[in-house]
Amino acid sequence: MTKIKVIIDRETCIGCGAAPALCSEVFELIDDGKNAIVEKYRVNDNPAEGVVPAELEECVKRAAEGCPVNAIRYEVTE
Repeated sequence: MTKIKVIIDRETCIGCGAAPALCSEVFELIDDGKNAIVEKYRVNDNPAEGVVPAELEECVKRAAEGCPVNAIRYEVTE
């Protein structure tokens, strides 16, 4: 089954809110003011790493492209 692996470089993240605005199904701002993967999709409760279903690829892509500091990466996995 195809999945989308998402990584946020939280050190680079400036917490502008673009990712949650473009893809709230996957991204949220948390207490430290930076982006995180929503709890539902986190890997090992790590806010910087997640695996989401393939149907959210376009949503994740929009968020990654909308990040002004390129802090979001994703890759398609099998």
